[in-house]
Order: sequence, then C-alpha cells, then structure tokens
Amino acid sequence: MTTNNTQTNSFENRCRVVLVTPPLSDAAKLTTQLEQALSGGDVASVILDTTNADETQFQAFAEKVVPLIQQAGAAALILNDTRIAGRVGADGLHIEGNQETVAEAIERYTPKLIVGTGNLRDRHSCLAIGELQPDFVFFGKIGADNKPDAHPRNLNLAEWWAQMVEIPAIVQAGSDMQSIIAAAETGAEFVALGACVFQAENPAEAVAEANRLLDENAPQFES
Repeated sequence: MTTNNTQTNSFENRCRVVLVTPPLSDAAKLTTQLEQALSGGDVASVILDTTNADETQFQAFAEKVVPLIQQAGAAALILNDTRIAGRVGADGLHIEGNQETVAEAIERYTPKLIVGTGNLRDRHSCLAIGELQPDFVFFGKIGADNKPDAHPRNLNLAEWWAQMVEIPAIVQAGSDMQSIIAAAETGAEFVALGACVFQAENPAEAVAEANRLLDENAPQFES
C-alpha cells in the first residue's frame, strides 16, 4: 500500500502506522483529534470508519478531513462506502465484506483506487482473498481493538502471511500502546491504531510514542 508521500525516509524500512478513526459522532471533535494525530509523526494512511454514520454528515466530514490526511502525506481510505470515496477524492477503500464484494471492488476500482480488505479469520479465507490481489489485507476488524492486547489470531495470521505472501499486511494492535510491539514483530508492513490514539488525552503524543516504539522494536525490512 502506498501513500501520497514520495519522499524517501527511514520509516520505509520498518512497520508503519495506520490510523483507524472511531465511528463518527462529533465531527468537530474528531477532526481536531485527527489533525493532532497527524501532527505527531509518521502515518502511512488513515481509514475513516463509516459504521452507522449518516451519509450526508459523513460525507461533509470526509470532505474536510481527506485533504488534511493527504496534506500530511498519508493515504485516505474509506470503510466500505464506494460512493463517498469517489465524491471526496479519497485514495482508496477498505472493504469488510464477503469474497464476492471484495472481488467486485477490486475489479471496478483498481488501479484508480487502493482497495484492501480485512476481518479475515483463517488461513483458507486469507488465501482465497489473496488470489484476488488486493492492495493490502487487514488482520483484525475495524473497531474491534477494545482490549489492551492485539488478538492472538490476528497476530498469528499476520506472522504467517508476512512469511509467505508479498501483498502488504496491516495488523490491528490493541487499546494499549505497548501492544504495537507484538503487532510489529509479526513482520507486517503496517500496524493499525485506533483506540490507543483517539482515546488518548493527546493524540499527537500518542502517534509520537507509537513511532518511538516502532523505531526501537520493529524489525527492519530487507531493502
């Protein structure tokens, strides 16, 4: 998965942060939190959660924050809603659906948009999705990072995937920032942070801490 940032930097040789916003409730507050988070350090991409959102309200929110995300050098991805993604100029889609839905999105929108998928629960489903050649796979479910540690199943699948498949992987960390270490140790290219950033008192400091932990603990990729 690529971002709009074309500059070469040290982050390219290790696992990078993907932010996952909470469901939209207070647009002004979430916009401020996202601005703060993006100012805290390297972020590869942001997945905007459309769960239970009013379409008009979410589109208005996305129209404001997608440019902010892109100006920060990150890719803006929309959860499931292809229409809003097109309307707001997003960089891509994160599809949580069955194999047929994912296949349709890949066929219709790539290479114009980044298209990835997640909520994969076993190796068989992973391999079936892999045959579709998405731009990334996400080990976890959007909004499911409600426990301190990353889910063991996600860690195991991500480690297995990273060892045998070239399609980039995102693995979901837990609600405790320290869980980013175990997530990065799987060898996945990206680690998804939601609750531990957007429930933090200072999202900028949370992202800075995430990058510090990755600098100190994430394995280096072969160049």
